[in-house]
Amino acid sequence: MSRAKPESLLTLTQTFFQSHLQRTRGASPHTVRAYRDAVKLFFLFLAKHKRKPVADLSLDDIQSDAVLSFLEHVESHRGNTPATRNCRLAAIRCFVQHLLRQDMRRAGQYGRILAIQNKKTTRRTTLYLEPEEVQALIGAVDRRLPNGDRDHALLLFLYNTGARVSEALALRASDIRLERPRQVRLLGKGRKERICPLWPETAAALRRIIRTANNGATLFKNANGTALTRDGVAYLLDKYVQRASDRLPSLRKRHVTPHMLRHSCAAALLQAGVDVSVIRDYLGHVSVATTSRYISTNLQMKRQVLEAFWRRAGLAPNSPRSWRPSPKLLAFLETL
Repeated sequence: MSRAKPESLLTLTQTFFQSHLQRTRGASPHTVRAYRDAVKLFFLFLAKHKRKPVADLSLDDIQSDAVLSFLEHVESHRGNTPATRNCRLAAIRCFVQHLLRQDMRRAGQYGRILAIQNKKTTRRTTLYLEPEEVQALIGAVDRRLPNGDRDHALLLFLYNTGARVSEALALRASDIRLERPRQVRLLGKGRKERICPLWPETAAALRRIIRTANNGATLFKNANGTALTRDGVAYLLDKYVQRASDRLPSLRKRHVTPHMLRHSCAAALLQAGVDVSVIRDYLGHVSVATTSRYISTNLQMKRQVLEAFWRRAGLAPNSPRSWRPSPKLLAFLETL
């Protein structure tokens, strides 16, 4: 009786991406690409470190010291941030967990890799637009121009629903209900569905582009009639930010990304007093901790909390006067 041939690194890599990530976990194409890039970089580094072609790498080469050397290389030679280093590690961890499930003989080897810790990083402040800035951005769209209706509907939809750009670009007419209750069905990470309500204005904007859409096709298309891409959405945002900055100069220094509109939706919901757990479901977050980060970065809410505390402490004057610098003070500052 012949013994079963042990799995190779190539075979397990193929099953990780084709079976585990895509079919079992339902990972988005964006996640698959990110993990692919991380694993590819690791294999290239490992091949150079071992002085042999990538095709000759084996499961025995996947060691913790090699992973640690790769992570150091990512930061010191590629100039990546600790946050990027942690993202690369997360992808390798996920890959090694798959190896462990399929190859228990090397459990100790894989366990040492899974024990590698993330590097502590400073969490970036979550950036968002205030409602008046979003109004100026949407108001910069000229619907009389070609694709004006599409751009108007897209910006309204992203802000209304807080959808990820991938969710918006996958939108089809069959996902939308334009009669009351107006709503949209979104397919998020891990192929999890959620329902979001639509404003009447958003529903009206979507109705205008649905009239010209092919049945069953995605709604947001480029000038060639094919599906709009992430880069296409980023280009449109840049264009309308420039136009809106004429009306609202504060936008000139802002780098507005599609995901910033998602943050802006969350911030506006918080300012409106919506509970964090409700916002979690609205945005499709797995954990409420992800949603709670918006509280720590929302300056408007901090101002309101400070003013309420000030009043409660009895320190606020009955008729506070706004501070104005004296001419002497201004003259002094000019000498500096």
